[in-house]
Amino acid sequence: MDSRRPPLAPECPTLPEYVRHWAETTPDRRAFTFVEHPARHSRGVHRTLTWRRLDVRVRALAARLADETDPGDRVALLCPQGTEYVTAFLAALSAGLVAVPLYTPGLPGHADRLAGVLADARPSVVVTTSRARDEVRDFLGPGGPRIVVADEVSDDRGRAWQPVAPDAGATAYLQYTSGSTRAPAGVEISHGNVVANARQALAAYGLDTRPMTCVGWLPLYHDMGLVLSVAAPVARGALSVLMDPAAFLHEPVRWLRLLAAHPNAVSAAPNFAYDYCVATVTADQKEGLRLDKVTALINGSEPVRPGTADRFHAAFAGQGLAPGTHCPSYGLAEATVFVCAARPGEPLSRFALDRDALAAGKALPARPDDPRAVLLAGCGTPAGQRVRVADPVSRALLSEGEVGEIWVQGPNVGRGYWNRDAEEVFGAEFADAAAGPGRWLRTGDLGTVLEGQLVVTGRLKDLIIVDGRNHYPQDVEATAQEAHEAVRRDRLAAFAVPGGAGGERAVVVTEHARTVRLAELDVAALVRAVRGAVSARHGLRLVDVVLVPPGTVPRTSSGKVSRALTRARYLEGAYGGQGRAGGVG
Repeated sequence: MDSRRPPLAPECPTLPEYVRHWAETTPDRRAFTFVEHPARHSRGVHRTLTWRRLDVRVRALAARLADETDPGDRVALLCPQGTEYVTAFLAALSAGLVAVPLYTPGLPGHADRLAGVLADARPSVVVTTSRARDEVRDFLGPGGPRIVVADEVSDDRGRAWQPVAPDAGATAYLQYTSGSTRAPAGVEISHGNVVANARQALAAYGLDTRPMTCVGWLPLYHDMGLVLSVAAPVARGALSVLMDPAAFLHEPVRWLRLLAAHPNAVSAAPNFAYDYCVATVTADQKEGLRLDKVTALINGSEPVRPGTADRFHAAFAGQGLAPGTHCPSYGLAEATVFVCAARPGEPLSRFALDRDALAAGKALPARPDDPRAVLLAGCGTPAGQRVRVADPVSRALLSEGEVGEIWVQGPNVGRGYWNRDAEEVFGAEFADAAAGPGRWLRTGDLGTVLEGQLVVTGRLKDLIIVDGRNHYPQDVEATAQEAHEAVRRDRLAAFAVPGGAGGERAVVVTEHARTVRLAELDVAALVRAVRGAVSARHGLRLVDVVLVPPGTVPRTSSGKVSRALTRARYLEGAYGGQGRAGGVG
């Protein structure tokens, strides 16, 4: 029943209207399946909602929320990953409320951020599930917002309820940024923004006319997880198969098995997840695994490195994985999520760039085998929007090959930040209006255009500037993690700290690998190896290298290392007692 081609999607102004459309036209088709893994080696327990059943649950919960709120109120989603999360999100939108996608208080290391976001959003209602109710109630404390338990709302509640008339320009939800470079801010995403971005993403990956199944473990409170696993399949009328992020981390082959089990599968993951699969999926687990029906694997990390795709495809070529499935992409919460994407089936675009020229703002070619070359992947072309590269100071339009700030314009760009002045970010204008008329989103990301493709080089605010030279932290981190086997991959942060005479100096804080004990390590030798490698490759002298236990380097709610928070903790002296060979004054 689910293998036949779904009907073409209409153009609806809001996601809830798509739900009602599919419930009327394809009521018995599967809409969302959550695969739960109750035990370590479980193959998964599937729980599915058809489009008819999803509509019933959305209506019931929307009616309950409408009784508890006034139009425009914020509704915080503190649900575990699962179909109740999807239902709660769509119900809030159906009731004319503003959803705030978050997570349960039990997410390790993020209680302070959750408290900060709730204080900023000021929701009148929190939606959770019976499984998480007690921890949510304890976290909110007395006098907090009212709690609605999604799975305890009766179907009968919505039978006579009428949905709120849609307004595509109204705010649908607040997408809080991950906080990798600054304090979290809630981006106001309108109904029109999310529908536009869902359709842009479908078109970008060629999914607007062909069969597809979204398979995802990314958290639904994250912009990529929400759009790819909820908005896009709702707009397309396609099946979305979900699993918990923790289930992936405990046994990554579970993700690959779901990809294999669903033809025309589309999924997304950051760099570390692809490398994690390469490192942990065993030969026995690969036995019988077939990945030849996978349509697209999206990599939205910034920047995307070709080596990650190469390692992943080398590891799973024997399982039939086609090399053209890897799709480097670029996006950000302020643009709902998707901006540019490489198309499925096309060879990976590779660029070897001169490191010194790149630091000076020019993307000049280098030999790929040059140890000082920076290897980057192209992120394709825009999807239904406009992208330009601007000088971040003069606001002049830059030519192909010049590195500057990425600016975006399109129907998917959010309305602004909740409770904040956002004119500087969302209302940018070029110095010469003819270069790009209208208002633009300043992304804060650096990049260039090469051979017609966007190439992302890093974050403007993350740049390490020492002695007048620019260094990209991700390049320094890549060098450091290759310098010694005890440096834990993708669990380190390079950043600048104040130095003498008003300048800056560079620091690396890194976790050591789980396979070694700090007490058994020759820390001095590790520090020498890291310093030597960074000096040789980047001409950069590290003022300090700090080795810390696994799990110590802070991460954002989306799983990325937070350089900003690591830097703040370093300056506060939080790593003073950790393994180190001493700083350099």
